[in-house]
Amino acid sequence: MLSLNSEGLPVTVSASKFPERWRVAVFLAAAAALNYGDRAVFSVVLPSIRSEFNLSDVSLGLLGSLFLWSYALVSPLAGTFADRFSRSSLVLISLLSWSVVTTLMGAVNGFLFLGVLRVALGLAESLYMPSAVALLADHHSPATRARAMSLHIVGFNLGMILGSALAGGLAERFGWRCSFWVLGLTGILLACSSRTFLCDVAPLSSFRAPSYSVAAALRFLIRAPTFYMLLSVAMLAGVAVWIFFNWFPLYLRDRYSFSLGVAGLAAMLMLQVSSMLGIVIGGWISDRLAVQDIRQRLLVFGIGYLATAPCLLLFLFRPEFATVCVAVSSFSFFRSLAAVNELPVLCEVVPVQFRSTAIGCMNTAATAAGGLGVLAAAMLKQRLGLETVFAGLSVVFLIAAAAMVIGYRSFICKDLERAKQWESEHSANPA
Repeated sequence: MLSLNSEGLPVTVSASKFPERWRVAVFLAAAAALNYGDRAVFSVVLPSIRSEFNLSDVSLGLLGSLFLWSYALVSPLAGTFADRFSRSSLVLISLLSWSVVTTLMGAVNGFLFLGVLRVALGLAESLYMPSAVALLADHHSPATRARAMSLHIVGFNLGMILGSALAGGLAERFGWRCSFWVLGLTGILLACSSRTFLCDVAPLSSFRAPSYSVAAALRFLIRAPTFYMLLSVAMLAGVAVWIFFNWFPLYLRDRYSFSLGVAGLAAMLMLQVSSMLGIVIGGWISDRLAVQDIRQRLLVFGIGYLATAPCLLLFLFRPEFATVCVAVSSFSFFRSLAAVNELPVLCEVVPVQFRSTAIGCMNTAATAAGGLGVLAAAMLKQRLGLETVFAGLSVVFLIAAAAMVIGYRSFICKDLERAKQWESEHSANPA
């Protein structure tokens, strides 16, 4: 195995140590926890921010959307960087940058400064996903890829839980700014330990050669119907997921009169504990079925989203808290069981040389759509109520499930073969 020294040159690492591929996966899971922990903090302290700066619901929605839109704007560029430069270095740059921005958010003095930092956070975090996911795919073959990516997604979910618990507790005791300082400084410390864990993988010439242009990547992607399908599903899921992440803690606080800490923790426990279970089970099922037929990942993807839709309809009946717990936990379980297949499928229909570019494009689609969803939910909140908004998301998942069934039956086989053929023809001599 190879890693990079301080000058960016490959060096040999002993294979007798803890397997490098899992060392990388553990570090990325920790970084992912901080990534989503930072996002969870903002959702939990929204009521405090609303009170201190006297903001309307639309202003709160705009703050959520600014982060997502700036993230979406830069994600394609971040993807092309990760296909041309050291992926481990880009992960480190992103981690350090978003941690500094998070620390600064504890010092904001008004809506304008907060909006600027939300944009900066989106720009900093946009570098992470294309580099991190492609780095995992580089280190893991199809036999372990879904499990490695499941561990990474578990990191995201654990970060949401811990970030919410931390934010609620610190906000009630020390004020809402303290949680931003704690998470930001923790991220800076994690970045300082990256040399022990992070490395790129051989052969470097397969995916870092600068002769692979952005145009070459786009030419490949626009001829891959499965990529269009995944892009569409990412947009649909982005709308639903970001509406929930942004508005569900506030819904619990307003609907059931919970305290800030209880509302934030309850929301993330419902969303993330069952989500982690779905991720683990979904990753195991996905890898088992992929050994027989890689196409089966897409089938699990579609079935999971189909099971997700009915869970949200319970919100139409203005449910009691116990019913909400069951509905949201079930929603989160089936959504995660399905979504854990998304990136493994993408990595198998797109050649290794173009994976980060593809992931960047998907991030743009998902977060841009999510930003619109968050703002739309803010506008619909007063007219329809959040229960109706949440229930309406069931239609989103039904459409996504139908798209994946069509992909499974119609074109994924051709795209899998095309990706293998492209890699075989270009692995030694990039075009």
